Amino acid sequence: MRFGYFLNQNNLGLVKPYGQVLSEGREIARYCDLNGWDSIWTTEHHFGHEGLEVCPNPALMSVDLAAHTERIRIGQAANIITFRHPIQLAEDLAMLDHMSAGRLEVGVGRGVYPRETVNMNPAADVRNPEVNRALFAETLEVIRRAWTDEFFSFEGEFFRFPYPGVTFSHAMSPPLADNTDPETGHITALSVVPKPLQSPHPPLWQVVDTAPSIEFAAHNDLQAMFWIPPTDSLVPRFEAYRDAASEARGSEVGLGEGVAVLRDMFVTETMAEAEQLAGDGIVRYMQWVCEFRGLGNHRYPGEELPDTPGKLDLLSYEWLHPRNMLFGTADYVAGKIHEMKEKLNLQNLLVWSSFPGVAHGAAMDSVARFTEEVMPQFTDFTEEVT
Repeated sequence: MRFGYFLNQNNLGLVKPYGQVLSEGREIARYCDLNGWDSIWTTEHHFGHEGLEVCPNPALMSVDLAAHTERIRIGQAANIITFRHPIQLAEDLAMLDHMSAGRLEVGVGRGVYPRETVNMNPAADVRNPEVNRALFAETLEVIRRAWTDEFFSFEGEFFRFPYPGVTFSHAMSPPLADNTDPETGHITALSVVPKPLQSPHPPLWQVVDTAPSIEFAAHNDLQAMFWIPPTDSLVPRFEAYRDAASEARGSEVGLGEGVAVLRDMFVTETMAEAEQLAGDGIVRYMQWVCEFRGLGNHRYPGEELPDTPGKLDLLSYEWLHPRNMLFGTADYVAGKIHEMKEKLNLQNLLVWSSFPGVAHGAAMDSVARFTEEVMPQFTDFTEEVT
């Protein structure tokens, strides 16, 4: 079993200098690098004046983490590719793959908050999901072609490469049949340099939730990453990914193959201590997230949530804890992971403890307890790191 840390950086109220936020992220990365973790993942959000989710560039953060680690794989969960120019992002990530000596994992996403999507790129506006999804698919296709084709061209709804009618005449760059029209001299294809170190490109992941996203990931050879639903509610999602991926590849894909789950984690000596130290932090964060998403993803299979005057009236530590939280003693947390392995054949687990308002030292203690007391309970993990 592979364990990864989700470095979702928060600075509630913007009370810390940003350099301290970066330093705390490096400390977690170095600890995980030295103590058998498989991966660490950064994420992307914008305009966070509240101090929630304060990393606007996961690729740039990954460069810093790569420079301060040696063996751990470094991913983004996710690059919001609908915000980026596809060729420039392809170039940046290819360079990062070389800078990290081939340790790069690439997660991609469409965006979730309207204030981010429409201001970063009006075509990415999540209030128009059809256009957003089309932009996402086209951007991903351009990135893949830039990585895998020596020379590539593309014409779609949003992008056209190369720009038509352009010539490039230079004694050091004679025209080639692969990239120049011999009659007009117009450039017909582009070559992105460098290509990624990993061949044909770094592993690709999509952060997914809805049925269309699961279907898209499976049919486009993307590994899938889930977050909120309880384990029993993840079973049909895992099955949907397995079935769609098997159909797309023409061969049987096993349950849990190519799938990861992210969980909120805080390991302490007692169950009460986890709530005392981090309960307010995770509830506050879920209030932030669920104001946009609602509480539907937290439901057990077949569960109907009662009507309440407010959208988030049900949201409390007691309501959240049994559904999807790895909060408590090492044995409790390990038991919940064993349940996921049994029901989902879970092979990739990401966790995080850096919740808003939680002291960095307490988060580090939780990570250490998880490392020392939970991870060794999984024999497949022990075999991988020894």
